[in-house]
Amino acid sequence: MVLSELGLPAGGSYWFARFLVRRGLALLYLLAFLVAAFQFRPLAGEDGLRPLREYIERAEFRERPSLFYYVPSDRAIAVAAWAGVGLAALALVGAPAVVSAPFALPASMLLWFLLWALYQSFVNAGGVFYGYGWESMLLEVGFLAVFLGDPGTAAPGVVVWLLRWVLFRNMFGAGLIKLRGDDCWRELTCMDYHYETQPIPNPLSWYAHHLPDRFHRVETLGNHVVELAVPFLYFAPQPFAAIAGVATIAFQGWLMLTGNFSWLNALTIVLAFSTFSDGVLAGLAPVAAPATAAAPLPFVVLVLLVAALVLALSVRPALNTVSETQVMNTSYDPLHLVNTYGAFGSITRDRYEIVVQGTADETVGPDTEWRTYEFKGKPTDPDERPRQVAPYHLRLDWQLWFAAMAPTPRRSPWFPRFLRKLLEGDEATRSLLAHDPFPDGPPEHVRAVRYRYAFTSPAERSETGRWWTRERVGTYVRPISEGDLGSRRFGAGLR
Repeated sequence: MVLSELGLPAGGSYWFARFLVRRGLALLYLLAFLVAAFQFRPLAGEDGLRPLREYIERAEFRERPSLFYYVPSDRAIAVAAWAGVGLAALALVGAPAVVSAPFALPASMLLWFLLWALYQSFVNAGGVFYGYGWESMLLEVGFLAVFLGDPGTAAPGVVVWLLRWVLFRNMFGAGLIKLRGDDCWRELTCMDYHYETQPIPNPLSWYAHHLPDRFHRVETLGNHVVELAVPFLYFAPQPFAAIAGVATIAFQGWLMLTGNFSWLNALTIVLAFSTFSDGVLAGLAPVAAPATAAAPLPFVVLVLLVAALVLALSVRPALNTVSETQVMNTSYDPLHLVNTYGAFGSITRDRYEIVVQGTADETVGPDTEWRTYEFKGKPTDPDERPRQVAPYHLRLDWQLWFAAMAPTPRRSPWFPRFLRKLLEGDEATRSLLAHDPFPDGPPEHVRAVRYRYAFTSPAERSETGRWWTRERVGTYVRPISEGDLGSRRFGAGLR
């Protein structure tokens, strides 16, 4: 009995799907390691906003395995990050394909395993700055990519279906958490707020926000269809699986056009490529998959064992997905092999931003001149057009969005250290900013002010050219100086 008679994808019929998944995944790995190379040290390195020692003190290696548990140094971080960049570049250009048989398959598996293991170290040691669902998903997909074989052997169909299983949990989990969450998803009104209050709006977010209300109702309903109904077609016969994949790609493409969600949407598109069979693609374009050899028996056995492991580890995430107490973006094993996903179960109605300012005045008074720090992605200057940064990930900007939801930094213990770094003129921290208003030396005092932001109306923007209006709603941190660091006054300023 052949696999196709069992309703499973036959080996060798997914050459193009494997090619697209791996090239897309390699590109995202490249971006992820570049982010680590430029941001990990100031955020979570030896002297970062959440130093490596906190990870070592709070976790056992078996709970959160990472190379940096045993080598907690900025030099090791740099070596690992740039090694990851180099390996991802090799994967992107298809380097294993030039290795002759019988070494091509082991070389391919080793390359993808090293990418997965290196990135595991960053995710597990990165703390709150790496606590996003797309980190776990990149690791889960990266692990499965190890077992996709090499270009000269038949693509293992069972691994293709495991990729679809990740895609299903990502989309269906997101759909269920919305229905169980905010009332606006059931009332079809969530998109009235989403574009304005999402973590980092992009240049088209303002325009999307001002689309007619009827459009927002239709797109919210469409969201439910694509996330709750379409995913079941991923496992249907062709061409229905491919049609579901195209619908998912179009949906994720719209999200990419109207927001900055790191590589979440791009990675979901990469996963959707697994729904395409060679036959479907050949029917759409004059292409033909290259001839491939049968995979060696030891590799086939290994793939089946991996599939059995993934299915066993899927029990708890699957139960969580259908549970009334569904939890989003959770890992159930220390290696992030099988996870739960979901996003925007609740939608904020008001957008809050923390505006960080400094002054060169030695004494703060009513006439103090405050100069504002600008960030690379998040809104600060109302005149500044929202920026496009995704699929690159600005981790500090994202955490500032979460931090602004509360009136004080008590839930963001890294924020006081961030202010300390500004007062010290720390170069690594300054590299995370778009503009430091104190290029010649650190400020004497810093403060953080909390504002409520809203998109301007078309009439307001036509008249003023501004993208945002804002109103001050409170003081997040009162003015503090370097002399206040560690004192009671510093702690009082945070309340």
